[in-house]
Parts: sequence; structure tokens; C-alpha cells
Amino acid sequence: MIKFGLLTAILEDWDYKEMIDTVSDIGYECVEVACWPKGKGERRYAGTSHIDTENLDKAGAEEILSYAAQHDVELSSLAYYPNTLDGDLDKRNANISHLHSVIDASALLGVNMVTTFIGRDQTKNVGENLRIVKAVWPEILDHAKEKGVRIAIENCPMLFGPDQWPGGQNLFYSPDIWRKVFDVLPYDNLGINFDPSHFVWQQLDYIKAIYEFRDKMFHIHFKDIKLKKDKLSEAGVLAYPLDYMVPKLPGLGDVDWGAFVSALTDIGYSGYAVAEIEDKAYEGSREDVIRSLKQTYSYLRNFIR
Repeated sequence: MIKFGLLTAILEDWDYKEMIDTVSDIGYECVEVACWPKGKGERRYAGTSHIDTENLDKAGAEEILSYAAQHDVELSSLAYYPNTLDGDLDKRNANISHLHSVIDASALLGVNMVTTFIGRDQTKNVGENLRIVKAVWPEILDHAKEKGVRIAIENCPMLFGPDQWPGGQNLFYSPDIWRKVFDVLPYDNLGINFDPSHFVWQQLDYIKAIYEFRDKMFHIHFKDIKLKKDKLSEAGVLAYPLDYMVPKLPGLGDVDWGAFVSALTDIGYSGYAVAEIEDKAYEGSREDVIRSLKQTYSYLRNFIR
């Protein structure tokens, strides 16, 4: 049975206990816990830190797990989405260092899952980045394997506007690339955190991918995208993606959620699937954010019971 939850990044103004209280009151069964380093994030929806992985000890882990259990909430994964292949080596090394702390914390908590990006040097082509992946990622995956932790890479290209131009900041964006990455990184603990919304605006088949990569579906994101076809017809696919698409709550965009969940049930997926809330129409206040969580929960419960 699919376990339905929430990525906690949207609740940046809530502390850990307030976050657990909120998701439990609404009915979510699990949380993908945002674990960025303490401090202001460098982009939207990045920087939330509901668990300080750099300073987590056994007592802190027990308190975190106990509070979640008291509210019938599970931790699906610890989430940290940096660019581990950043062309700036100081930034790259800092991102990798914190990712190691997230892996360690996931093991200490018994969650044993980390959701992240594989990263990309946005100034280099795919082949050049694959060589960097092969050089950088075995050490990360070996560390995770030693700790008993699985790594699930989200398929967001991290290419939205001029800041990420020309190549984006996450190489792991399409089935064609997935095959290449899995070829250079043949690790059993490396898989996919699949978000169908990014396939919509890239004009990729998000249903076919579920069947082909069924054994690599470690974690699922429920997020929607609305294509602005009038803008696309004028700007074209080579424009900045935010010129012709906009993130929406599930049910308010172009993902066919019935078909998507049906395919997950076909492959026998019984892991965690969490809503990722990124809809500016619901961010005017804390009350608006809560409304977005409730609306998303109510809508997706039509497909997951």
C-alpha cells in the first residue's frame, strides 16, 4: 500500500514539532523531512531545516522519532537537494559534506533513505558531466551503502530561468540520462525519486518510465505543472521553462493523477509518495499554506487509500 505524505520544505516557518503537529492534524501519514544546512536558502523551497543533521546525536534522534510516532507520522526520507557537481569547487565540497551528514542522520534515525539531486556543472555538456558523476559519486554511494542508506535522485532538471542557464543544475532529468547514470554508477542503493511534473513540460512519457524503471522507483513526488500553451506557442521549447509553465498544486495542472497512480499500483509500488507543494497562489500567508496542504490532501486521497 502506498504511504502518503508531505515534503516539509514548504513549512519553512514551522519548527519540527509544529510541522509534525500540522501534517498529523491534516492526515498525512509520512514526511520527507527537509534537512538543508542552517541559514538562508540560496533559492526558493531550499533552506528549510527541520532536522539539524550536522549536530544530531542519539538522544536527539530518539526525540525526533518519538514525537513523530506519537502523532502516527513516519519519516519517509531526509531531503537535501544541492548541486553536488557545482563548477565552484568550494560550493561542491560544502554541498557534498552536508550530504554526508544527511546520510549519517538518516542511518541514525533508521530512515535509511536520502532524497537529493545528482547535480550538474551547468556550463558543461552531458558527456562531460557524466565523467564528473563517475569521479564524484562513487564515494558518496559507498558511504551510503556502508550506512545502509538508499539514495533517491529526483528528476528535476533545475533549469528554470537565467540563473540555471544553459544546462541546468541536475543532470538526472530524463530516462535517456537515467540509463547513462545507472551505467556509470551500478549501485543497488541508487534509485529514483520520481516527480511526473517535470516530464510534462519536457514532453516526456511519465507513465512509460514507471514501468521501465520499476525496480529503481525508491520514492515518489506528487507535484503538478500547468503548461501555458499560449506562451509556449510564442516562446518555444528553447525559452526559459518558467516562461511557459508554472508549478501548481496536484489537480490544478496537467498531470493525469489517475493514470499515474494506476501505473504505480500496476508495478506493485508500496513505498512512500509525498506531495511537493510549490504553488505561489497559495503562499500569501501561513493560512494559505495550510489551505494548500489540506486541498492537496483532499484531492490526492481520491487516488490513494
